[in-house]
Amino acid sequence: MNVLILGSGGREHTLAWKISQSPILQKLYIAPGNAGTKKLGTNLRVNPNDFEAIKQIVLDHKIDLIIVGPEEPLVRGITDFFNQDPDLQNVKVIGPSQEGAMLEGSKEFAKRFMQKHQIPTAAYQSFTADKLQKAFHFLETLEPPYVLKADGLAAGKGVLILDNLETAKKELTAMLQEHKFGTASSKVVIEEYLDGIEMSCFVYTDGKNYIILPEAKDYKRIGEGDTGLNTGGMGAVSPVPFADKNLLKRIEKKVISPSIQGLEKDQIDYTGFVFFGLMIINDEPYVIEYNVRLGDPETEVILPRIESDLLTLFTSQNLKDFQIKITPDFSTTVMAVSGGYPNSYEKGKPITGLNSVTESIVFQAGTKQENEQILTNGGRVLAFTSLAPTMKEALNNSYNSLEKVHFNQMYFRKDIGFDLS
Repeated sequence: MNVLILGSGGREHTLAWKISQSPILQKLYIAPGNAGTKKLGTNLRVNPNDFEAIKQIVLDHKIDLIIVGPEEPLVRGITDFFNQDPDLQNVKVIGPSQEGAMLEGSKEFAKRFMQKHQIPTAAYQSFTADKLQKAFHFLETLEPPYVLKADGLAAGKGVLILDNLETAKKELTAMLQEHKFGTASSKVVIEEYLDGIEMSCFVYTDGKNYIILPEAKDYKRIGEGDTGLNTGGMGAVSPVPFADKNLLKRIEKKVISPSIQGLEKDQIDYTGFVFFGLMIINDEPYVIEYNVRLGDPETEVILPRIESDLLTLFTSQNLKDFQIKITPDFSTTVMAVSGGYPNSYEKGKPITGLNSVTESIVFQAGTKQENEQILTNGGRVLAFTSLAPTMKEALNNSYNSLEKVHFNQMYFRKDIGFDLS
């Protein structure tokens, strides 16, 4: 079959790497892709949000299956676009309907969904600019730290956690009245702070049945010891050492199962991935957020642990009886990022040493190729993923591999997994 992956980051390179191993794959296309995906299939210079251009690609290249990597095309309704076009209805899209994508596209929608289906989460209220004084009063009823979330998509930057009440009020004003995150913060969800340890769970679902994928823990802060600004993710580990069988069973019973049942009860068309961002408090799971696609850099650690063929999973007519095979080995990834990230940074830095890496898989995120030279082209540039029987061995392999690769002002955290050993 012919497959099209939409997106250009490390998640999409990892998906391309995994899909390219499938015995039922004929041709693989990635739009727009990066320097890493270029070696696994054909990159096509198309914006994933340009649905008409994607339609033409699908017709020209006889695409059978589309895997939507990033969230924005899903929130914009790409699945509905395909399902409603007579020329495209035989093309399967791995990604939910526009309504289903609201689980990520609107924090308030997600909160209402969790309340309705009794899925444990933090208490909250949402506010618009005309309710600023009421929002201040609600903040005053909470204990610090204060959690402010832009309701819409803000490229992973729309969440603020603040220790000071006056600072929280100032930032709330900036979000609502000064459009700090653009239209994404025209409504803000104020949430009770949950103090625990974070982890992520993933499922693939047809909206009724689901397959549980490997869990992971990622590291969002730029600085070691989880300090500094939030990023898209500086590294990840799978499996999560503290997530024993009992905790995973509780997560399935209290979070995963009621979420998928909720989609079915609400008649929400949903085929694709669900990411559950969780906070574990006293061994009990609470949902911080949903994503309607695979996370990044979690994709770089969970897909290498899946031994089953992904295309067989995606085309299965009987998901209920599908048996997924997962290696017990640990998978770790460490991100190499551009100097200055997550603030301003320079692009176009030559990358050397990639061919010398033997202990890890290097998934490319922010890269481009000019002639024979691979250059930096984003904040998060490379993910160094390793598999080994222990977390320590896997991390050692990732860090050994990092020492072989260079670009100007390259930065990485040296303490991924520090809180799990």
